[in-house]
Amino acid sequence: MTWVPLRQDWIRRAACTDEDPELFFPVGTTGPAEREQEEAKRICERCPVMRQCLTYALRSGQTSGVWGGKGERELAELRGSASARRRAGVSTR
Repeated sequence: MTWVPLRQDWIRRAACTDEDPELFFPVGTTGPAEREQEEAKRICERCPVMRQCLTYALRSGQTSGVWGGKGERELAELRGSASARRRAGVSTR
């Protein structure tokens, strides 16, 4: 289990705070859902706390949605890469 602090002050500075949350959790993988995901990623690109968001998503085990400019597949790949490095004894920090 990974410890994630309850207090996340960075969230207040996120570019997505005034956006529709559903945009960051598209349903499906084609058509409208794909367009929503790309729009969410564009919002992330201009976000001052994108890195903190991605770190939070990875540490807290988020498996759905767009976090830190990464979609579900990308998050899974990053988690898999970090897990492989840990198993090999390579630092993930």
